[in-house]
Amino acid sequence: MRIVIDGGHSGSPDPGAVNARTGLRESDVTLQVSRLVQSHLLATGHEVKLTRSEWEQAETDDLGYRTSLANDWGADAFVSIHCNSAANPAANGYEVWTSPRDTQGDVLATCIYKQISTEFPDRAGRADYSDGDPDKESRFYVLVHTDAPVCLVELAFISNDEEAALLADAEWQERYAQAIVRGDTGLC
Repeated sequence: MRIVIDGGHSGSPDPGAVNARTGLRESDVTLQVSRLVQSHLLATGHEVKLTRSEWEQAETDDLGYRTSLANDWGADAFVSIHCNSAANPAANGYEVWTSPRDTQGDVLATCIYKQISTEFPDRAGRADYSDGDPDKESRFYVLVHTDAPVCLVELAFISNDEEAALLADAEWQERYAQAIVRGDTGLC
């Protein structure tokens, strides 16, 4: 398979969400997890492109750049990786998003959601089963402008100090990357 992994945000000028206490940046976490996912996918024989491979990569502020990279390459799947944030510091959990209506992205999202819930049974999954599957739906740019099956994973809330500590932990990042890989390759 040809798989695009999209590490959310660009580092500079857009670090994404930032933990107010520690300064942990979403762009740093997503790049690290993206690199781990890439490494595992390459090791299992898949072709992989990262939309962002550097800590500071301003051209990736253009979401059209990200989707064009996947569309022009003929990607078979696209996974965008992010960290959630909320004004309420107690907000917690992971989410997986797809575009509205029933698409192949729903299959991808459900596989990844199941793998995350299996890997982290102690973490809260924030799901929307109103249409029969756990993914939430939105018209986020990458979800509606990517030709391949696509989903967006919110790993955890960087605004929650407990979850931010997990997001900064290398072992936790590795476990998350492996769960995404298992879901991305259909092992659900």
